[in-house]
Amino acid sequence: MASRDIVVGIDIGSTSVRTVIAQVFPEEEKPRIIGVGLSASSGVRKGVIVDLEETIKSINDSVERAERTAGVAVNQAVVSIGGSHITSQNSKGVIAVGKADGEVTESDINRVINAAQAISIPANKEIIHIIPESYSLDDNKNIKDPLGMNGVRLEVDAIIIEGSTPFIKNLTKCFEQARINISDFVLAPLAATKATLTKRQKELGVVLVDIGGGTTSIAVFEENNLVHTNILPIGGNHITNDIAIGLRTSIDVAEKVKLEYGNASPREISKKEEINLAEIDANEEGMVSRYHVAEIIEARLEEILLLVNKELKEIGREKLLPAGAVITGGTAKLPGVVDLAKNILGLPAQTGFPMQMGGLIDKVDDPTFVTAVGLVLWGWENMSVSKSRGIIDGKLGERFSSSVGGSIGGLKKWLGKFLP
Repeated sequence: MASRDIVVGIDIGSTSVRTVIAQVFPEEEKPRIIGVGLSASSGVRKGVIVDLEETIKSINDSVERAERTAGVAVNQAVVSIGGSHITSQNSKGVIAVGKADGEVTESDINRVINAAQAISIPANKEIIHIIPESYSLDDNKNIKDPLGMNGVRLEVDAIIIEGSTPFIKNLTKCFEQARINISDFVLAPLAATKATLTKRQKELGVVLVDIGGGTTSIAVFEENNLVHTNILPIGGNHITNDIAIGLRTSIDVAEKVKLEYGNASPREISKKEEINLAEIDANEEGMVSRYHVAEIIEARLEEILLLVNKELKEIGREKLLPAGAVITGGTAKLPGVVDLAKNILGLPAQTGFPMQMGGLIDKVDDPTFVTAVGLVLWGWENMSVSKSRGIIDGKLGERFSSSVGGSIGGLKKWLGKFLP
């Protein structure tokens, strides 16, 4: 097979591992998806690895399925990182402009971003991303790109995203055992926004709510800046557990009930409608109320969305995001979720799907694939760019030397994902 440019995204979730392989054609606007793999994720719980061997097996199964479709071997990938261990904090970097005439250079921008990471973090944490929000040059505030401007004092406001060092080491070990090099780690909600949010939405103000199996990730954008991100330790698996308890049945049966009969709006369900459990599993018996199942789902989803609303309230964005909420993840496919989000968040809401690309788009046209597709887009945009310390740094950056160093050109291209 002829040599060709390939980019791979692997999304490690609590319920599934998703692999997307794409081929890059210079004459095409977007990569073309040529391989898709999906496997159960039995070694991850709430975004945290609890079984190395099971996680390695899940990665291998997912990658092998994608390889068979694509007809190529995967040896490196952009990988998602998420889980309740992720934290973020705001930081400020300040430097004196280096040149005597006060002109801001690439070196100055690199230095001020590096200065922003000079913060105190716990011993068991390390920096994953440093995301510049805006710059100030003397009395001039909210500058998007200070390069070439003149001044004396350069400042940057940045978001520092940190992750658990043991988790990162464990995830790295899994990929080493799977013989796959990690070209980049990308925070899962950031990857998801890459695949599903438009520039217009990010300019107006929008929150992405990615309800996964074990966690719910949020990312808030305003004026094309990332202003907040967090990962909450609650997700779709909690709904399944609630159904299992409420119906006194197994987790497997509860999951099938959720997928086949679930609805987040009890008002849409007749109180007389029943579900025959024996039709779902021969070992089960009895009839259960579908209305009762919907009540269980609604109650847990209300809790999740109220937690999201609490995050918005804490950053002063409650009911103040004109582009509303975009709901992704497996739970987003449940009927009634969007309407419930509208009511609780007081915002317009819609289901988020991966943006249109060429190739096997029908295989990924699903809210559960937004992160994997976003990883591909992330890798594609950085294929020919030497990445800067503004992207990934700290011990993680040292471990993956390809993710750091290079010119400010790489940083500016990356910042284009967040800045006008």
